[in-house]
Parts: sequence; C-alpha cells; structure tokens
Amino acid sequence: MAVLYQPVIWNRNKYIYDAALIVAVAVYIYAFLRLSPDIADHMGRVDGAIRQIRAWGTCAFLMLTLILCIGPLARLDKRFTPLLYNRRHFGVLTAMVASVHASKVLGWYFAFSPRVPYEGYWFTNATFTELYRLLESGPGLTQFVGFPIEILGIAAFVILTIMAVTSHDFWMHFLTPPLWKAIHMAVYACYGLVVMHVSLGYVQSSKNPTFAIVVAISAGLVICLHLLSARHEARREKAFTTKRIDADWVDAGAVSDIANKRAAIALTPEGEKVAIYRYDGKLSAISNACAHQNGPLGEGRIIGGCVTCPWHGFQYNPENGRSPAPFTEKIATYRLKLDGDRILLDPRPNPPGTHVDPIIIPESLEADTAS
Repeated sequence: MAVLYQPVIWNRNKYIYDAALIVAVAVYIYAFLRLSPDIADHMGRVDGAIRQIRAWGTCAFLMLTLILCIGPLARLDKRFTPLLYNRRHFGVLTAMVASVHASKVLGWYFAFSPRVPYEGYWFTNATFTELYRLLESGPGLTQFVGFPIEILGIAAFVILTIMAVTSHDFWMHFLTPPLWKAIHMAVYACYGLVVMHVSLGYVQSSKNPTFAIVVAISAGLVICLHLLSARHEARREKAFTTKRIDADWVDAGAVSDIANKRAAIALTPEGEKVAIYRYDGKLSAISNACAHQNGPLGEGRIIGGCVTCPWHGFQYNPENGRSPAPFTEKIATYRLKLDGDRILLDPRPNPPGTHVDPIIIPESLEADTAS
C-alpha cells in the first residue's frame, strides 16, 4: 500500500496468487456442473438451477474453509506463510463467489414472481416483504425440520460482504487496527453460520451423505488445525519466556542464539513479545507486533537496513521503530544491555518511535556469530 492507501507494488507473486484463485474457482464450478451426479432428493430430481446454486455455494464454503486453514498452517509450518500474504484477496473472491450463489438462490426463489430481481427491485420495500413472507412461510425458528436456513445464509453473506468491503488498508487506517481486527474476526461467526446453513439445508433436502461428510471433515479440519496451532504457540511462548534478573532487567538469552540480520523473540513477564535483532555488529529491540496487521516482526529479517515484516513487507528502523519516510507507522522500542554474552532486556516499552542507541557487540562475541 502506498502512503495514500492506493494499491501499488503489484508483483509477479500477487498476479500468480490471484490468477491461481480464479482458475481454481473456474475449474471447480465447471467440474461440479459437468461431473456431479444426478442426485435425487425428497423434492425430486436436481435441475440445472439447483445444480448451479449448489456449485457456487459449495465453492464459497470450501474457499472459506481454506481461508481459515491458512493461518494455523502458517504458524505450524513456515512454508505456508506465502499463502498468508494475500489472504485478503482470497477473502474478497470468496465474497464474490458467495454473491453469485445468493443471486442464483434469489433467482430460483422468485422465478415465478411478477417482480424481476435486478430491475430496480433489490432495495425496495417489496423485496423485504417477499423475503419476509418466504421466511415466514416455513415452520419457524423453533423447529429443526423446515428451519429457515435462508436466515443463516443471509447473516453469513452480510458478514462476508462487510469484510470484503473493508478489506482495503484505508479502512484499517480509518477504523483503527483494533476495531478493524475485531470486525474481521467475525469470519469465525460467519463460518459457523455457513456450516449450519449448508448442514441444515442438506439434511433437509438430500438423501445422499456425500456433502454432509465433506462439511463434517471441513469443519473438523478447521477446528483441529486451530487447536494444534494454539498448542504450538503455547510451547513457543514457553520457550520465549525471559528470566527476571532484578526489578529492571530480564535475561533474554545469549548473543550467539541470534543469527546475523535475524531476531530472537523474548516474552516479557507482562506477556509482551519483543523482537531482538542482531545486525551489523549491533543489537536492537522492538515490539514483535507489526503496526499493520500485528504480523510477527521477529520472524522477518533485516532488508536494506530495516526490519521487514514477513507478512506484508512493512519496514521499521530497528533503532527507533519508525517506518522509513514517507510512511508514518511506529512501534515500541526497548532498552538492552549486555552481561557477558547474555542479553538483558528492560521489559518496559518505550513510546512508539522512541530512539534507543543500539548495543555494540564486542569483537569476542561477534566472532561467535550464529549460522
């Protein structure tokens, strides 16, 4: 993103990422429409319109499943991290696929209506009146059989749409990162609604167990990966925990533990993660959380003299936590000192953007550079 929050720096990887997503969606829809069996349910044979509804709906569901798997996979194995870089592109495309599904559903419901969707009809009182009658015509919210799954689908679609519309960095800047993050955490509520939407809909309308099994495996995969990731992170945080030396300093490890132009992550007694970088014979400490999306700065590296976030490439001067001009992002810095080969850290953060003189590594320790 440019300083004016305009999309820039489109590179080969982004083009490949987006092209791969679009091709995958096209292949899936084509394969579903051409190869899915002619399944009968309690309402009769599945016609072309219903087949299209299911093609786009299942595609959106599987895409949302993959989106929720990327995060924990990247934490468990760094080889998945490149998939995380442009995950918002994945989310926007998922919302677009879901909108096609919603369009197909409305077209099917109102196929015999005197009103035509898409012709000045969407946001009229009549639209909501007919939707209300549609939802009201079933047994209601208190019964399992005949539960109006449309409510679940509409709620999930609203969440997806809000997330897609606010995916641009302008909204993160305008809403502030904490609020933006809270809004986008609603993806889990969205997924739960989608699981219930497709599960109840399938249970009520089909005798074939195939898709029910797919839904169960998908939801189980998301849950298991998040549990494994949480366990992995808990173990890592235990390894990062510092040992208090006195009221002002904690032991954050040995100089030899840090490779050149890389960082070691320390967990302060207050639970904050600090990235301690070794570069050009010096040591500096900054917050581990990137100001952009809380990316793990300690998992990045020094590029062009700046700490570079591994998620989206945001950069910071390791001595003052400031992004290079014209960018204005700032993060907290920390004081360091050496006791022999041990790195002592003051766990109290300085205000974001505060300059702290780096610690010069003695030649005797510099010779012991970690590989």
